[in-house]
Amino acid sequence: MESRMRSSLLLALSLVACSGGDSSRSGASLDSGLTDDASSSADSDVPDGQATSDAGGGDGSMRSDGGVGGEAFSFVIVGCNRVEKADITTGNPSTANLEQLRRTFADVAALQPPPKFFFFAGDMVYGYTDEVALQQQLTAWLALWTASPLPALGVQLVPLPGNHESQHKSASTKLAYAAAETTWVSVMSAYIRGSNGPAAGGADGLMTDQSKLSYSFDHAGTHFVVLNSDPVGADGTVPAKWIASDITAARGAGAKHVFAMSHKPAYPSPLSNDGIAVPAVRDAFWAAMEAGQAEAMLSAHNHLWYKTRPNKTWQIVAGNGGSLLEMLVSGSDAYYGFTLVDVAANGTVTAKSYGRDVPAAGYIAPAGTGPTTIRDTFDITWH
Repeated sequence: MESRMRSSLLLALSLVACSGGDSSRSGASLDSGLTDDASSSADSDVPDGQATSDAGGGDGSMRSDGGVGGEAFSFVIVGCNRVEKADITTGNPSTANLEQLRRTFADVAALQPPPKFFFFAGDMVYGYTDEVALQQQLTAWLALWTASPLPALGVQLVPLPGNHESQHKSASTKLAYAAAETTWVSVMSAYIRGSNGPAAGGADGLMTDQSKLSYSFDHAGTHFVVLNSDPVGADGTVPAKWIASDITAARGAGAKHVFAMSHKPAYPSPLSNDGIAVPAVRDAFWAAMEAGQAEAMLSAHNHLWYKTRPNKTWQIVAGNGGSLLEMLVSGSDAYYGFTLVDVAANGTVTAKSYGRDVPAAGYIAPAGTGPTTIRDTFDITWH
């Protein structure tokens, strides 16, 4: 079992059973405020009571650390916070759902210890526009990030483009365009963590340079693959051949864990049914993930929270960042929040979905002060 202690917050538990080949969401909620503790799922083989202090800690926080060496750390992922077109106002140049975004920033800042990375998996702005308006929206969004408490805590932002950032929408089409890609790279340059991605052409036959849009980087023995799922000329795809080569090289260099981040999921929720659009590309990508023993793909695009495990690699859709939820999402599944992934020093990896109820007055209404609780927790260690 992996656990932490949160000072001045009530300890609570949430139990979710997971099995290979399953597809599920949990609406189980806790009865206290923001917490970061939950019981392990049925998949977990980590013994109880195996907590030691976090590497480099000293703040009293605890992790499941088997003492085998390596750095224990965590990261957060969330996507899809932009408002609907009808809700865009001149007073909010970012086009973000300000209430939910600021609440997420505050909730993540309350985690102890803070996560190392904050991945934002696309659709942070409304976009679907020309590069001038896109630059203005992205710049305004970054101002919200820098004004949040997270940079001062050492949390590193890693943004991914979504279709709203990459594409221009006309009456009949939504297509990625080159000026959107160059605008993204320019505005987000300080937060792009690598430049080793595929160039134009190559094995995947790309039309534009993707080296700073789909790339990889490493931290403490963990390999992160950051993906643009709407490259110019190949909307709704990822560079599967480059990914296979990259993961193989990372494992050969000793990577202990592999995670892929993308806006569009490989296997969308049945309530949305919108993800990577080319089955052959999806299958090649997933085969590379399985062959490389990747723990998970984490994505957004579908406006909800959803998990599935097609084989041994998990997929998590964390698209509940604040955009209007999918029409069929209801009841305890209707919540906004973020996903936290804990990588323990003993190799165990645990995912937790934190959530708060959607405001009764509507998705852009004040987020209020109601509790953010763990809605699901499960072991995603490669087995």
